[in-house]
Amino acid sequence: MKVHRKIIEIDQELCDGCGQCVPSCAEGALEIIDGKARMIAEKYCDGLGACLGECPQGALQVIERVADDFDEEAVEELLKEKKEVDAPHPKPITGGCPSAQLKIFQTATPCQAANMPSQVGSGGDSALSHWPVQIRLVPPSAPFLKESDLLVAADCTSVAYPNFHKDFLQGRAVMIGCPKFDDPEGYVRKFQEIFETADLKSITLVIMEVPCCGGMRGIIRQAMVQSGKSIPIREVVIGVRGEITADTSR
Repeated sequence: MKVHRKIIEIDQELCDGCGQCVPSCAEGALEIIDGKARMIAEKYCDGLGACLGECPQGALQVIERVADDFDEEAVEELLKEKKEVDAPHPKPITGGCPSAQLKIFQTATPCQAANMPSQVGSGGDSALSHWPVQIRLVPPSAPFLKESDLLVAADCTSVAYPNFHKDFLQGRAVMIGCPKFDDPEGYVRKFQEIFETADLKSITLVIMEVPCCGGMRGIIRQAMVQSGKSIPIREVVIGVRGEITADTSR
C-alpha cells in the first residue's frame, strides 16, 4: 500500500560506495550494489534515518514522499534470510571447495626465523598461520580465533604495504575482506559473534586511506557495540603508495 511518509533518499552522485551506512540500518534496507548504496525496497525502510550519521559524503537524507508503507513483518523475514545466508558452518568443513577448509600451519618462532639461512631474492617465510583468511569463509568457531590477537585487514593493504607479513601478520590470526564489494551487514554479525565468543586479546585493524575502506572501521565499531565487549584496537591506515599515514590505538 502506498502512503505519504518519511523515507531515506540516496544521492547517487555523492555516494562513493563506502558502505558505512549499511551496518547502521537495523532493518537491512541498504546494500552496496554496483559500487553504490541502494535501498533494496521501500517497504524495508522505516524512515527514521539512523544511517544518516554514518555517511561521510552526506549522500543520505530523510524526505517525505509517497512510498510503499513500512512492513515490519517483511523486515523480520529479510533479516532472518540474511542471517541464514551468513550463518557459519557449525563444524570444520571437510568437503567442497578447498578454499573453505580449515587449516592451521606451523610457523617459525622469531628465534627460529633468525637462524634460518638467508636466500637471495627471498622475502622470508610466510607468517600466515591458518586458512581460510577471507571474512566470509572464516567461521566464528574457528580454533585459531580463540584467545588470539586478531588482524582485520582490508584486502588491498597486503598488496600496498611491502612488509605486511613482518609488521602485521606475524603472531596474529587474520581475516581480510573489502567493505565496499562484500557484505558489510554480514560482516557486522560475524564479528559480533567472534567478539562475543572468541575472547580476543586485541584487534589490529589495517585499512587503506581511500574513503570506501573506512567502512571497515564502522563495521568493527558497530560489532563491538552490539557484542557489549571492550577489546583494545590498534588502527593503521596505509597510503596508496604503501606508506603508513596513521597509526592509533584505543
